[in-house]
Amino acid sequence: MADSNITKRALADGLKELMEHKAFAKISVGDICETCGMNRKSFYYHFRDKYDLVNWIFYTEFVHTLNYRPEDNGWNHLTDVCRYFYDNKRFYSKALKIEGQNSFRDYFHDILESILLEYLKLYFGNEKDSEFAAEFFSDAVICAVIRWLTSKEPEPAEVFTEHIHRCMKGVKINNMTGNVIE
Repeated sequence: MADSNITKRALADGLKELMEHKAFAKISVGDICETCGMNRKSFYYHFRDKYDLVNWIFYTEFVHTLNYRPEDNGWNHLTDVCRYFYDNKRFYSKALKIEGQNSFRDYFHDILESILLEYLKLYFGNEKDSEFAAEFFSDAVICAVIRWLTSKEPEPAEVFTEHIHRCMKGVKINNMTGNVIE
């Protein structure tokens, strides 16, 4: 198993290196293999395609390190995700722009939506509203993250997530007071 992870990590490093100076759409599996001195057979033994490799990078570097904190209302998780993206912005500002089947954007959306759904079930109390809200907020967060990461000088992750937090608190306060939000 250790050799498998060494191979996967080498392929991941090769892709990251290529994405420093080449658009993802222009990178082939052959390019990745050539960069790290492996053959295509090794690549396809571990990954379905280059999209699968991008998703594996996120999963192994971040998702599996998340710790569920029952006392957390979700903001610490969002801050953790944004800090990770900020620290790796050269890679993720490009990875989040990838669209299409098996894209990282869709993969991240699915993870984010499932996490939000658990928190929103407590707030809404019914499945249909919770599912709609989880999808809505996942879309909004992803668009905001892409705009934030691709700006000339993205502010620190803590500042960015505090903006989102204040927006959400404003919506909640207005909802509770009965004021119409237009």
